[in-house]
Amino acid sequence: APGSAHPGNPGPTGIDTAAWGAAYQQPAPPKARRGGLAAAVLVAALVAGGLGGGLGYTLAKNDDTGSTTVSASDSGGSVKRDPGTVAGVAAKALPSTVTIQAESSDGEGGTGTGFVFDTQGHIVTNNHVVADAVDGGKVTATFPSGKKYDAEVVGHAQGYDVAVIKLKNAPSDLKPLTLGDSDKVAIGDSTIAIGAPFGLSNTVTTGIISAKNRPVASSDGTGSSASYMSALQTDASINPGNSGGPLLDAQGNVIGINSAIQSTGSGGLGGTAQSGSIGLGFAIPINQAKYVAQELIKDGQPVYAKIGASVSLEESTDGAKITDQGAGGAAAVEAGGPAAKAGLKPGDVITKLDDTVIDSGPTLIGEIWTHKPGDKVTLTYERDGKTHTVDLTLGSRKGDS
Repeated sequence: APGSAHPGNPGPTGIDTAAWGAAYQQPAPPKARRGGLAAAVLVAALVAGGLGGGLGYTLAKNDDTGSTTVSASDSGGSVKRDPGTVAGVAAKALPSTVTIQAESSDGEGGTGTGFVFDTQGHIVTNNHVVADAVDGGKVTATFPSGKKYDAEVVGHAQGYDVAVIKLKNAPSDLKPLTLGDSDKVAIGDSTIAIGAPFGLSNTVTTGIISAKNRPVASSDGTGSSASYMSALQTDASINPGNSGGPLLDAQGNVIGINSAIQSTGSGGLGGTAQSGSIGLGFAIPINQAKYVAQELIKDGQPVYAKIGASVSLEESTDGAKITDQGAGGAAAVEAGGPAAKAGLKPGDVITKLDDTVIDSGPTLIGEIWTHKPGDKVTLTYERDGKTHTVDLTLGSRKGDS
């Protein structure tokens, strides 16, 4: 996997971060380079359970190889599709989803998905979907009706992997998707994913919530800092191009943003092995994504919660260990920061945040980022073989840099 445990690049929360996982590239526009591939769909590095990243990508070539026409009798009567069926949910949600084409100023880019957030024309998607277009690039959004709009990136949060774009000359009849409550999602609940896998726009797949609070660290393979999430896991089929699309519940409410997959592809960066969904997909919970999107719309920059300490990113089952030294020679525990005020020191191993077991540094980061600055949390940590508990008020950091 690209990066290392201590790249010398502090993350936006003051916690030392690194790139976990490998690039999983998605279909690119005709002008794209890098072998015809660009903006990545993430491959998850599962921190818990011992599953790693370092997996490959494959080129999705959308060739039209012909068609078949089938004649069928229409004497069976009309089909009734109730609002609560998958077909009913899809019919209502599809008009509020878009296929996003993002292209950099030098022609690199790729395809992803987004959904209507408000009537002003804001579209929510993943940061890695639009990352190529942030500096002088081009973004377009195409609705299932075929209507295509130019758009601009309003704000993006690399750490959260959330971005907001806004349609230029947005239509007046936009219908935002209804946002659900991801905290109330239960394992086994039905899920519906909408996206453009391998460039196949307006694709609908179904599954269930397979797990909650799954710690996932992922990278787009460019060497940038990783994104971290305490994810919803689903077995709904998710592939390159689904990134940024909505994960819906059975009532059509958005409960997450499809963002990452675990894949068995073995080609590695530059390889050609066919890779895709194996039923392990991960979505950013909508409660977190909603907060991030609102901050981005407000002033264009994300705000991260932080404890003000540098932790090891090595895979572990023992907890998140505060390092002896932070990135670039900085102190591991920020002077005057939340961790310092709570009495935490280098060498302490954080094992719980409130009632959530912490088994590694990335798990801690993802869990902290489910909170807002100013939230009070309880940390359990070990020092010299003894267990301690302390209350801590989370600090804040603005921006990705």
